[in-house]
Amino acid sequence: MWDVFLSYSRKDAGHVRRFHEELIAAGLKVFTDESAVAGFAGISETIRRALANSRVLLAYYSLGYPERPACQWELTTAFLAGLGEGDPRRRVLVVNPEPDTAHIHPVELRDSRHGEPETLVPDILAHLRQVSGPMRPDVTPPRVHGALPAAVGEFTGRLPELWRLHSALHVQEAPLVTGRTSARPVQLRGMPGIGKTRLAREYALRFGAAFPGGVHWARAAAPQPPRTPDGPCLYVVDDVPHGLPPRAVTDLTAPHPLVRTLLITRSRAYGGHGEHLDLEPLPQAAAAALAGAPEIVDAAAGHPGALGLLGRAVGAGQNPAALANRLYEPGRSLLDILAGDELTADHVRDALTAPAEAQDVLRCALALSPLPVTAETAATVLAAADRLPRAVALRRARSGLAELTARGLLTPAPHLLHPVTAHSWLHHESDSARAETLRRAVLSSLGATAITLDNPGPPVPGVRKESVPMTVSEAERMAAFDLQVELVSRIGIQQLPADGGSLREALTSLNSLFPFTRDTLHRYSIGLRPSTGPSVQSVADQLLNGILRPFMTRWHPLLMAWEAHRPPHTSALDHERTWDRAENFRADLNALHEPLRMVAASLAAISGADFGVSTEV
Repeated sequence: MWDVFLSYSRKDAGHVRRFHEELIAAGLKVFTDESAVAGFAGISETIRRALANSRVLLAYYSLGYPERPACQWELTTAFLAGLGEGDPRRRVLVVNPEPDTAHIHPVELRDSRHGEPETLVPDILAHLRQVSGPMRPDVTPPRVHGALPAAVGEFTGRLPELWRLHSALHVQEAPLVTGRTSARPVQLRGMPGIGKTRLAREYALRFGAAFPGGVHWARAAAPQPPRTPDGPCLYVVDDVPHGLPPRAVTDLTAPHPLVRTLLITRSRAYGGHGEHLDLEPLPQAAAAALAGAPEIVDAAAGHPGALGLLGRAVGAGQNPAALANRLYEPGRSLLDILAGDELTADHVRDALTAPAEAQDVLRCALALSPLPVTAETAATVLAAADRLPRAVALRRARSGLAELTARGLLTPAPHLLHPVTAHSWLHHESDSARAETLRRAVLSSLGATAITLDNPGPPVPGVRKESVPMTVSEAERMAAFDLQVELVSRIGIQQLPADGGSLREALTSLNSLFPFTRDTLHRYSIGLRPSTGPSVQSVADQLLNGILRPFMTRWHPLLMAWEAHRPPHTSALDHERTWDRAENFRADLNALHEPLRMVAASLAAISGADFGVSTEV
């Protein structure tokens, strides 16, 4: 039997090696897939057996940890084993090398005490004294009320979403880090066929131990909320349609405090009703595994429903290249033929009932795909096609964009049309003449505004005449503006008063820039990586890794250690003022002022707004 199963990302092998050596020196039996897997042994089967014969899993939970499929599987197995014993933290210990905990899922692990390098071995030894015997990875099926939907397709690539769904349903289990003391309804949102119902079904079966009162499954057309549950239970309402009034959505939520409500919908119009989890297309590796052939991966763009149909056809012996070609043939859709049903009609049923301006914007998006559609581009097209005043066309374009986004037919900014939605709309276009008119207007507008080497546009001072002026995308401008507004209101640019204010609040203010920046870049589909030229990516990288991380890495553990020694009847602020390192902290904090002002100025140069930027920068 192993005492500790060490789970980590390959990128963190160097950091983990020291922990491994210290645990071995303490007399513990430690499993790692580097040292304990026999040559030529099946690693998956070896890991499965090792987990079943381990007492606890120790996760080195870096930012890269949840990106590794093996780590996802290992953590899920150990977490569920503890959940089945009544405490999900019983079988999982966490070492968090990051300055915050926002990346840690499920949420119960975010609220647990994380191992510190200095006390890691004693803490593990103390925990092991409370854990007897190996973990039991077998999952007990939940009590189900109502009929679970049939499992359609293979469940793959979605373990991180299982974690996030569990966290959203249990925010009240970690009040210190989430700020929530009561549960809220959760919406699982996404386009048709993206795997919403499949994910909810898998969650209900795997995480049933979290709901001793059972799983209640209903459809929005005939809701049946549990009235008097005999314990915490999960209430799933499938297929919540778009267009319900707020009161009707509220009525779908079970009122009993022991019931966790999960609403499954394609609509984005109910944003104010509880938490929400947007289900995105599958990552590339999972999509490739589901497709079975590289020729059809790009055509389906990570859509599990389409990939499953095409993958099964490949598995049955059909030629992948021929299948990819048939996707673009006129006539009945290949997806409908493979499904034996009008599958594509379900993908665009909300578009078929949308207002005329929404359908026109969808046609513009189809003509522009894979580029995003903007209100300005759609307005230019509508103004040219219908001879409308610019203000009227812009109002129609904005209304259409808002409607399509609310119905889940376009992603939030940047507004992108998924290839499967485009494919489906082509096969159900209700006005081909209108579509052709707008397609030509789109091409004409692009041709009228395009900058080419033959027509480079107006000269830019300091740039060679043959160079094409650098353009900044609307997504980058918007991301830069959001970051700029957030940054200039933070401690660092806004100075902490001398001998005043809270050092902990200052750290928290700076620390919150990490999740805010990551969320902003994700929202506008901008990768967090250094770049050779001025860009939101490079500025964000400098802000987080060049300026904030060194400061947080030094001062967060020092302040936390001092806070741990606060006497019972002394306030946190009074205890801070007796800290012998407080002046050094303030000096380092003041030194951040100029670098942060320079970052704000760089963001202003991209956003075009001088909000919060001093004229001397």
